Amino acid sequence: MKHFLSIAELAPQELHNLLELADKLKREWRNGGNAPILKGKSIALVFQKPSLRTRVSFEMGMVHLGGYALYLSPNEIKMGGRESVPDVARVLSGYVDGVMARVFAHEHILQLAEYSSVPIINGLSDYNHPAQALADFFTIWEYKKNLEGLKLAYVGDGNNVARSLLFAAMKSGTHFSIATPAGYELTAGDLELGRSFSQAGAQIETHHDPAAAVADADVIYTDVWTSMGQEEESAERLKLFPPYQINQQLVSKAKPDCLVMHCLPAHRGEEITDEVADGPNSVLFPQAENRMHAQKAVLATLLA
Repeated sequence: MKHFLSIAELAPQELHNLLELADKLKREWRNGGNAPILKGKSIALVFQKPSLRTRVSFEMGMVHLGGYALYLSPNEIKMGGRESVPDVARVLSGYVDGVMARVFAHEHILQLAEYSSVPIINGLSDYNHPAQALADFFTIWEYKKNLEGLKLAYVGDGNNVARSLLFAAMKSGTHFSIATPAGYELTAGDLELGRSFSQAGAQIETHHDPAAAVADADVIYTDVWTSMGQEEESAERLKLFPPYQINQQLVSKAKPDCLVMHCLPAHRGEEITDEVADGPNSVLFPQAENRMHAQKAVLATLLA
């Protein structure tokens, strides 16, 4: 693994290895701390989009492993505007041992990887969010003890998070069910690519009815209805998405011990109710913590 750009690019065994390493590093951290395997190593954290979890989890992950993280805010580089992406990649390659970038256009991630001589980690792009999906499947694995044969139901916008979850589900043998409003589905190309990754007979279901999607689900997952960069669509989305709210009535359609997940930040009262977010099925905050441990696995694999 040279870079970490998309779950689609990982072999199923590579995905499994990252999950096992995340588990090892989390246990080690809780038993007194991680070995400083990244001592003397540094990573640049390049942000076009701000984030609580992405910044803190990568920065503290490097600290726990003995390395150093340098935060570069959206206004410092203005990558793709003030300075071209290839130039940023070539300059940073001379300073640091790796680059994590959280961007709008996925093309910027691909350009960084093309022109960088150090590993590039995708901290989010409009196409996908592999760091989030890795942490999510680590969380499911922790709670359910396996992934093969489970059913993950995603309800809401067919966005970058949904796409990464689809790819991770297929590569881990997890059935994937998705319910979106008409016009907000994952593309036919996404579904075809996902099916090409299917392990252990994992199947994909697509629905417009949330109740049908979550029936007998082991995991229910949602995200905000309007992502960063889509603010002008907010009024229209608020008209279409209320039937896709994760509330107790919808959760009752799934298995009694289902996990409820959200990548955060949550717009409580929109895509998820307080009752569910803070309820007995919710794993929102263990899931958020696991961003750090899953990303340690990526950092250790690429930089150690």
